[in-house]
Amino acid sequence: MTQVAFHLGVADKTLYTCRLVRKASRQGLRVRVVADDAELSALDSALWTFEALEFLPHLRLSSGDRPAQSWAHTPIWLTQAQTTWPDLLPAPQVIINLDMNASPEAQGAERIIELVSADPGEKQAARKRWRHYKSMGWECQHHEV
Repeated sequence: MTQVAFHLGVADKTLYTCRLVRKASRQGLRVRVVADDAELSALDSALWTFEALEFLPHLRLSSGDRPAQSWAHTPIWLTQAQTTWPDLLPAPQVIINLDMNASPEAQGAERIIELVSADPGEKQAARKRWRHYKSMGWECQHHEV
């Protein structure tokens, strides 16, 4: 069963996501980060620079991209919500969702991490996602950051 964790009160989603991605990567997990284009651009840059002596291998996948077979070894994927996950790539084990909607193609993931700032609009959207995941019978937890 998919586990869903809501991390509430995240002040800097980019830095927080980098830390989560690093932790998952060190555990050998495949990660998909879902966000809008601006957040993905910031995250793409941050993954190159947030630790001076460390590199987190990642690729950005856009709608319509046709990944090469060799890309299947990449552990971290940055995508927008509307990007369909290609059959060629192994399913991500962890989805980190920065989007306002429920995580796409969440059925195959072992874990979904929802990042929510203190913004009232984000909190309201998170409540809707919580109800959606609960209606699917998934265990949801919340963590105050």
